[in-house]
Amino acid sequence: MSILINKDTRLLVQGITGKEGAFHTRSMLDYGTNVVAGVVPGRGGQSAIEDRVPVFNTVKEAVQATGANTSVIYVPAAFAPDAIRESAAAGVPLIVCITEGVPALDMVATYAFVEECGVRLVGPNCPGLLSPGQAKVGIIPGNIAVPGPVGVVSKSGTLTYEAVDALTRLGIGQTTIIGIGGDPIIGTNFIDVLTMFQEDPETEAIVLLGEIGGDAEIQAANFIKAHVTKPVVSFIAGQTAPEGKRMGHAGAIISGGEGTAQEKIKALEAVGVSVARQPTDIAQLIKEAMDARAVS
Repeated sequence: MSILINKDTRLLVQGITGKEGAFHTRSMLDYGTNVVAGVVPGRGGQSAIEDRVPVFNTVKEAVQATGANTSVIYVPAAFAPDAIRESAAAGVPLIVCITEGVPALDMVATYAFVEECGVRLVGPNCPGLLSPGQAKVGIIPGNIAVPGPVGVVSKSGTLTYEAVDALTRLGIGQTTIIGIGGDPIIGTNFIDVLTMFQEDPETEAIVLLGEIGGDAEIQAANFIKAHVTKPVVSFIAGQTAPEGKRMGHAGAIISGGEGTAQEKIKALEAVGVSVARQPTDIAQLIKEAMDARAVS
């Protein structure tokens, strides 16, 4: 069983006629995702992607006409907060913002608005979600994943792809792959996803991919100790990063000696999480954890 997206997902794409929006919408359609609408102000009544997707002026119109229940956002950073708010105000239950470079200050108010509307945001600056064989929302390559029992949650896009590919090559499929993004202010965090994977009966093990900066991984470790009964394998990127230097994401910076890879690894190992020293070790550690659980 997947989480958040599946065959019943009815997707609308904000920014469908832009270069990135058009490219990835075509990829999502080809994967089998039910893309029911695009939203571009001023282009209502037109169609996109070889006339495969109707375009609306507003999210509200698109939802009323198509029953869309998920939105993915491919608009420039300056307009992404408004795009998120528009979907939230229209009551779209799941909003996925791919856009990078959204100012953290803008996201503080935007996230508060999303919470007030009672909907879920994934991102910004994330690769989105993939439930293998069911739906793809975002930019995660569909060809590297296969259905199976492992849930994957990650701050890093590229690292996600590497881990999923390694799992697939070892014959281990995935329930859902979620890139939550590495910005300081994001809509869905590790604990949110760990909760969903813990409650999903078909997810037997979890891969958690973190990085330096902040304390999200330490909070996740505390949550795992208290609430997660399934095997968890982790990897922390940035183990050789110098203090004060941002590595990739806006949130990936060690400040005042806090947020180091070493302290995160220590916290995770202390609660029984197997931590890979190299990304290539993740799949083998998951296999060993699942084998050990089956024997016990």
